[in-house]
Amino acid sequence: MRLLGNDKISGEAHPDEHEFSESGRALNRWFDEHARDLPWRAPEVTPWGVLVSEVMLQQTQVERVRPVWEEWIHRWPDPSALAEEPLAEALRAWGRLGYPRRAARLHEAARVIVREHDGRVPDRLDALLALPGVGAYTARAVLAFAFGQRSPVVDVNVRRVLRRVWHGEADGPARAADLPDALALLPEDPDEASKLSAALMELGQVVCAPESPNCDICPINPCRWARAGKPAAQAPAGRRAPRYAGSDRQARGAILAALRESADPLRKAALDQAWLINPAQRERAIASLIDDGLIHVDGEERVALGPAEQR
Repeated sequence: MRLLGNDKISGEAHPDEHEFSESGRALNRWFDEHARDLPWRAPEVTPWGVLVSEVMLQQTQVERVRPVWEEWIHRWPDPSALAEEPLAEALRAWGRLGYPRRAARLHEAARVIVREHDGRVPDRLDALLALPGVGAYTARAVLAFAFGQRSPVVDVNVRRVLRRVWHGEADGPARAADLPDALALLPEDPDEASKLSAALMELGQVVCAPESPNCDICPINPCRWARAGKPAAQAPAGRRAPRYAGSDRQARGAILAALRESADPLRKAALDQAWLINPAQRERAIASLIDDGLIHVDGEERVALGPAEQR
């Protein structure tokens, strides 16, 4: 975009280069001083550690992830260490992070990395996207944060910052322009670009919040959104998030928790105690967990974590 007069902005595709350069440098300086001390950001963390963190952080709060990530990396410091373990151990260590299929996909990805990449997390977008459970966001985040590449990383927080700071708009749903917008903002230097990808995400998470942004401490204040009077986002057409309490997802979690806490497989009668609210729902949850390969019934009619065959 090109600045016209005071605060008027043309309809071109991307921000003015000079304006962005100044704002980008300010944001990187702010990140150097104020970035949260997260364990997966430490200089010694390997690409495997970054990949594990990105998978765990999907739909899960940072403080819930931190102790589980630390335990995983201590126990399985590289893909080969996890690949040698049965899935049951990964599911047990996953604990209550939720969405346990992520643990199964991460375990499967570790085996693919060992089998096809000599035990090293690949540093190419196509190879990362081919790993089980790795989508476009996770693949680009690994390239940026693990390998220091000039890779645009767009999550809900980055998208909000892009809309507000550089387009002067309210937050809104994802659109095709988000990724090219983010790429256009990244400086050519890979190290600075990688840092800016992290800084954009950090700003959206801790300052440029959806409801109550803390503009007073924002390094780019006043941004175009603020100068436009902070227009509010249009309320989405009403779709409520499904309730967790009493849901099939909660039933699945209760069954997995009972199996994680038991050193041995459980007889069906004992496992039934994990979810007494609705027997039909319990049977449905057990069947779905079997279908997902997260549990199995052994030859003695006991239920155990993991698939029936590990290899």
